[in-house]
Amino acid sequence: MSTIQNALDIANNAHRDQKLKNGQPYILHPLHVMNQVSSIEAKIVAILHDVVEDTETELVDLEAAGFAPEIMRAVDLLTRRDGDDYKEYVKALAKDPLAREVKLADLRHNMDVTRLPEVTDLDLQRLRKYHWCVNYLG
Repeated sequence: MSTIQNALDIANNAHRDQKLKNGQPYILHPLHVMNQVSSIEAKIVAILHDVVEDTETELVDLEAAGFAPEIMRAVDLLTRRDGDDYKEYVKALAKDPLAREVKLADLRHNMDVTRLPEVTDLDLQRLRKYHWCVNYLG
């Protein structure tokens, strides 16, 4: 079974060239989310939550790395694919306690507008969507 260190290595490599909107290394976001969740499993999922969605890494790569089935399921549920309806995506992940916990931590961090150099109309639109999601996930 893979560990937090394995997840950190994979995420750090996968996100190595990515930056946050404020110019900081992207890996800081999954690390922040990791620090907001409780269990070891949730921490691993938090570290990996954007790897499949935002990089070339695929679920089969994580499976080959030896992550447990519950980790794989949560990462899969957290991965929003092109064409996915947002509300259906949220409703599906809400059924998995691990995915739900990580998504709430992810949303809280994404809703922190103090991280943005400026708040645009698009950011405000995204915030409304995130508020709906937080309310739905409870």
